[in-house]
This record gives sequence, C-alpha cells and structure tokens, in this order.
Amino acid sequence: MRVLVVEDDQHLLQQIKEALSTQGYVVDTAVDGAQAHYMASVEPFDLVVLDLGLPQIDGLTVLKRWRAENRNMPVLILTARDSWHEKVSGMDAGADDYVTKPFHMQELLARLRALLRRAAGQASAIFSCGRLMLDTRQSQFFLDHQALNLTGHEYKVLAYLMHHLDEVVSRTDLTEHIYAQDQDRDSNTIDVFIGRLRKKLPADYIQTVRGLGYKLIDPDA
Repeated sequence: MRVLVVEDDQHLLQQIKEALSTQGYVVDTAVDGAQAHYMASVEPFDLVVLDLGLPQIDGLTVLKRWRAENRNMPVLILTARDSWHEKVSGMDAGADDYVTKPFHMQELLARLRALLRRAAGQASAIFSCGRLMLDTRQSQFFLDHQALNLTGHEYKVLAYLMHHLDEVVSRTDLTEHIYAQDQDRDSNTIDVFIGRLRKKLPADYIQTVRGLGYKLIDPDA
C-alpha cells in the first residue's frame, strides 16, 4: 500500500517514513503544500498523512483542492494539540481522521491501518481469503496459520491484492502501488513477483484475467 506523507519538519517526516517503511508501506514524501498537491495529482496513493501547517500552500487548502478534484483517498491530518478549530476545519474539509502533535507512532500506525481497512470495506485488522490470512498489525501473511516467508516486494504485491480481494488489479496498478515515485519501475517484474507468490500459495489463489491483470480469490469459496 502506498502512502504520501506531507510534513515540513524534516526530522518528524523521516521518523514517520521509517516507521511506515518498516511496516511494509511504500512511502513518498512532500515538504510543502504545492509539492503535495502536485504529487497527488499525478500519482495514485492509498492514503495521505497531511500536516496542516505547511509552507507555500497550507494543508487545509490542499485538502479542499483534492476533494474538489474528486481525489478520494483517505487523508489523516496532523494538528497541534491545542488547535481544536483545525481539527474541525480539517474534518469538514474532507479529512477522514486526525492525530494531534506530539503523538505516539504506534497510534499513528493504528489509525492508518483503520483507514485502509475502512477503504477496503473491512472491519477487522485480520484480512482473510480462505486459508490465507493477513495480520495488518504485524504486516505478516499466514497460510494455514503458519507464517509465510515473503520478500518485501512479494509482501507488497500480495497485500495490495488482499486489500482488493476479488477485484481485478492491473499490472500498472500494482506497479504504481509497490514502488515509490523515485524508484525505477518495470511492470514486467510484476509477473516475476506473481510467479514467486504462486509457488508459495495454494493453486488458483491468484488468477490471471487475460488482458486485464490479476485477481486474488478463495478458490474453495
């Protein structure tokens, strides 16, 4: 899953990026409102962490522009603890949740997981597909309750498919959601990752939809 973190405090930005990357997220960053608005206009993000006190264009204005442009990715805003009016304005502008500074990183991660679950129509932190299970709290897949040994890219591909269970996902979509903006992208490598995953999963869990992409299903359902 791909996250855009928008924060002008470089130290906090790096802390959030490292915490998310450790949990298996693909992370892009922006340090001002103009950069953030542009990036979300040209790249697909599953979620945005948005500070409101940004240079060039403030976060609230950026959020309002995104919503006016029908960009509906979940947005979690970061606000100062005593700025209750910012929380209200942010939620009214289309934010999905907020965290007040200073915050515990585990709280931020838990709120991000909740937003991604909600976007996927999932109530539990555990995603299930037949014998396959994803525990989003641990960023770990299990098959028949045994932990699956996956590489970083294999995990990202399978996690994206799990969040879009029973949906056809194109190679382009997968490529855009497992690589950050500054990474080299090659959609042909998606086929390699899918091939490796199929060797680690029971038969028919990942279906090829000719000309369209891939779909994760429970073949026994």
